Amino acid sequence: MRILVVSDTHGNLYNLKKAVEQQKSAQVIIHCGDSKGELDEIKMLYNDKAFYAVKGNCDFASMLPFDETITIENKKIFITHGHIYNAKMTLYNLCCKARQENADIVLFGHTHNAVSLYDDGLYILNPGSLNGYDASYAYIDITDKGIMTNIVKLK
Repeated sequence: MRILVVSDTHGNLYNLKKAVEQQKSAQVIIHCGDSKGELDEIKMLYNDKAFYAVKGNCDFASMLPFDETITIENKKIFITHGHIYNAKMTLYNLCCKARQENADIVLFGHTHNAVSLYDDGLYILNPGSLNGYDASYAYIDITDKGIMTNIVKLK
């Protein structure tokens, strides 16, 4: 199962579409916050995919939750934007919350810096920002052999 992970699109529908097109095999798309209206448009364009999203610090009118824990292929994934866990300063609070949720993977955004780490059974992934000249996204492959995370610079 391939999962496309994006964050901090800040209204950039063009780059979001490019990322989805570059990862056509992704069955699930997760947005880690700070979208404007582009997430709703993507959902309509790619209605064959499952979508999950959380509220970011710039999503003022959004009714999305600040964080969510989901299960895909028997793996628990904790999703948040990161601002309520002070992710720009430390990953400690974020990882503590993910461990409290018994997550296998924690996904976050907010910093606009892509990060892929593994710490004592927890995959920590920030796809970076899909907005700007150095745009990036991530994908996760969950297979019977395990979990693989990848960060991709948008072409």
